[in-house]
Amino acid sequence: MLAVSALLLHSEMLSISAGAIASAYYAVFLAGLLLAARFRSTRVFFSLLILVLAHRALEFFAEGTTALGPGRTAFEYLSFLVPLNLVVFSRMRERGWKVPALGPRLGIILVQAVIVTLVCRPSIPDAPGILGVAIFGRSAFHWARIPHLAIVAMLVVAAYFAVRFVRTGKPVETGFLWTLVAVFLSFHYGGIGRLADGYMAAAGLTLVASVVETSYVMAYHDELTTLPGRRAFNETLASFEGPYAIAIVDIDHFKSFNDTYGHDTGDEVLRMVASRLARVTGGGKAFRCGGEEFAILFEGRSAKDALEDLELLRRVIESSRFRVREVIERRKMPRPDDSDRRKPIARTPKAHSALGLTRASTDLSVTVSIGVAEPSTRLREVDQVIQAADKALYRAKADGRNRVELASAARARVIRAKKASA
Repeated sequence: MLAVSALLLHSEMLSISAGAIASAYYAVFLAGLLLAARFRSTRVFFSLLILVLAHRALEFFAEGTTALGPGRTAFEYLSFLVPLNLVVFSRMRERGWKVPALGPRLGIILVQAVIVTLVCRPSIPDAPGILGVAIFGRSAFHWARIPHLAIVAMLVVAAYFAVRFVRTGKPVETGFLWTLVAVFLSFHYGGIGRLADGYMAAAGLTLVASVVETSYVMAYHDELTTLPGRRAFNETLASFEGPYAIAIVDIDHFKSFNDTYGHDTGDEVLRMVASRLARVTGGGKAFRCGGEEFAILFEGRSAKDALEDLELLRRVIESSRFRVREVIERRKMPRPDDSDRRKPIARTPKAHSALGLTRASTDLSVTVSIGVAEPSTRLREVDQVIQAADKALYRAKADGRNRVELASAARARVIRAKKASA
């Protein structure tokens, strides 16, 4: 979106008037605020609000120029404050539209509005602003109109958003990153005027797009494992026209993991298994259908063709290990005698053991059972194929778990093929 905006704004063949840009600007922010409110995304809502208020304030104080006087002061302060606000509002938890949650956000905006109003009072036109000092020398960043401190702030914030996106993979994080780039370009082109307005509108549009993308991810992807969810599974399956195979995967003894090690460890098990399923070979695509149950779709392949890939997947999961830090409960530890009770306990890792705060490391492994089926003359409908895969899964569990089972029809064909080859 930013690239398209830059192409439209700088294209010589397609000249967009300032009036058209202004109309797009108001449409983007109005639609963005309404959309963010509808999706209850206070992070994006207040970030959009900051962009609008900062831009309007700059136009108010500039009175046509940001080179001198209050306009220059407002330009310096706002170019420094906007990236910091994006970090602050992106870090705040989504707590809905309750007054206790809105109060701190509105307070932050009000305090900044007062500060900017005070520092931008009419003064000597040529007086340099506090933030306008060239801390890296006149030659550094000579190509940018933005003060050095503001550039440093934007670079630090950009690095922060990039790290956040790499760690979480959430669209809203990359939305904030590209919004910051658009904000930088808006201030680079003076903060006011045709190009600056266009890039500020692009900043708002990028945040709006991140809201839409986030809603898509929430609807079609499982939040815990990041795998596509049941809705994506159903839609993908409905698009198949040729042969296909469906594998249903279930984690063995998953309830025991939860009961023994807690739900946090259970979540770790789900994430670990999901990461292995996501790398299944043979062109398979993994989905989380609910609880500890997953599905893998193989388009254009039979159940027999997918069997080797599923066996490899089962072995990979079986060989995977992860470490659990298990708390040793106080009531399970031996009780000290009277002489030990009188001794002072130093606040060291060994002392934590005496207090029942030591954690014991346990290496765990998990296994999965898999049932796989394909369409046939008897299994024509998708639901019938899924039920056949489920039955094969139950048979795998009944036969000892940690195995792959073909549905009855496919298994019979494999047996006949083996007999014929023998």
